[in-house]
Amino acid sequence: MRELFERLRALFALLFALAAAPAAQAADHLRLTVLSGGAFSWELAIVKAYGLDIEADLALDVTELASTEAGKIALIGGSADMILSDWLWAARERGLGHKLTFYPHSSTLGAVMAKAGLKLDSPADFVGRKLGVAGGPLDKSWLMLQAWALGQGIDLKTRTTLVFGAPPLLAEKLAQGEIDAVLEFWTYCAVLEGRGFGRAIDMAEVERQLGAQGPISVGGYVMDESFALAHPDVLERFLKITRKAKDMIARDDEAFAKVAPLIDAKDPATLAIYRHRYAEGIPTRSIAAEEADAAGIYQVLAKLGGEQLVGSAQTLDPGVFYRGPAGVDVSHDNAAKAPNVLAKP
Repeated sequence: MRELFERLRALFALLFALAAAPAAQAADHLRLTVLSGGAFSWELAIVKAYGLDIEADLALDVTELASTEAGKIALIGGSADMILSDWLWAARERGLGHKLTFYPHSSTLGAVMAKAGLKLDSPADFVGRKLGVAGGPLDKSWLMLQAWALGQGIDLKTRTTLVFGAPPLLAEKLAQGEIDAVLEFWTYCAVLEGRGFGRAIDMAEVERQLGAQGPISVGGYVMDESFALAHPDVLERFLKITRKAKDMIARDDEAFAKVAPLIDAKDPATLAIYRHRYAEGIPTRSIAAEEADAAGIYQVLAKLGGEQLVGSAQTLDPGVFYRGPAGVDVSHDNAAKAPNVLAKP
């Protein structure tokens, strides 16, 4: 009987000690929506595969969606903490009263793709040709291409035959010879490069000709400003592990092999092009430098796209680019070192 009593006393002592001990701190949760198969999903696959989220004490609740619009609805509706979108959309939403903020994810841009050898060096070379445009009349790259051409006296809207459509459809029209060239998103450019087509006009070069001093991250992590300011430590840990994932995809063959099945490319040559273009776009500039260039491009876009594109704001709100809780530039380890970008395949 005494032995049973001692055992019960020991058990109660243990239970009391456990109850009195501070509870183990739960991992911080971050609700993300990602486009199925997109570059953000590649990075999160690496984060999960190598346990980077566990190391950072983060619990990432990831919802894959079929469209970017669904992600925007989720963020505005409060069912997501972060999505991948662009700074122009974040700026427009701020003008509408939704205080969103943006942190750079990738500066990779598309290009005007054409049959290898077709000369399209200047706006004059486009005159009389049939040009496909992915993304619609208010697509940022299309507006920048127009601004570039107008600066040299050519109005592409009146001097070319325009065909707007979905990116895969326009890629096929180019392959079948139904159009002379197509302005495509970067992923479809990679597919066309793999099929032997050339980048006739690189949109990164167009940005520079419009005044940018370096690459601007068109895509980035977008979140509500109140969430960002309330969780700076969570964001810092998240940005560090996703940056590590980016560098692993660019540098580590084993890591890239883990994301290759998520990429819409079957042959090794096209996969290598995807990887090269992705690595080129890993941000290395300071937030201040990116924001300054974005402000200049914003004015170009506002002039051409008008209120339908940017809303009522004619200048870029300085709060669009996330700088941390006290205005501190939190960009990419201060952009001290660029990642090892693969040689062009």
